[in-house]
Amino acid sequence: MSDAHNEHESAIKTPKQLIAAVAAGFLVPIICIVLLVEYVTNAQKTGAGSESQTAEMITARIKPVADDGFTFRDSTAPKQLLSGEEVYKSTCAACHGAGVAGAPKVGDEASWKARIGEGYDKLVSHAINGLRAMPAKGGNPDLDDIEIARTVVYMANQSGAKFKEPEVKAAAPAAAAAPAAAPAAEEKK
Repeated sequence: MSDAHNEHESAIKTPKQLIAAVAAGFLVPIICIVLLVEYVTNAQKTGAGSESQTAEMITARIKPVADDGFTFRDSTAPKQLLSGEEVYKSTCAACHGAGVAGAPKVGDEASWKARIGEGYDKLVSHAINGLRAMPAKGGNPDLDDIEIARTVVYMANQSGAKFKEPEVKAAAPAAAAAPAAAPAAEEKK
């Protein structure tokens, strides 16, 4: 048999070299891991999630979803009437801006001529009660009749009419009568 098989020599010849090799076997991977962790954690973070623990981001996450896009109104407060243009933009423009389902386009004098010829009262009645494809009050039951009348005037005047905008009547005649009755009651005493 050949002695070449038993000629295997190790690079470690002394116990000191063995201790150094074992120490290097443990320390080199640990040092590599520590350096890698330092490299990853010290990088400037940008993008999604980098500011997730700021006070503003926490507040944005825990605020109620229902607060987005809604404003709370005091139901006991007097109603603020909208102008004809505001009602047109919020309710009527969807159909009367594009002529959807046969609705006359605002500004198209030809399509409004016959309607304007029927008169202001008839136009307001149709707007309040609905006509053919148009629902009553344009589908917004929260609108007052005066707001509908203002909107009819706005739309008709944009389309060639010369209607006068209706005036708002006194809010509560009974409320005005109550203070007048109080001095009369005091005079009787």
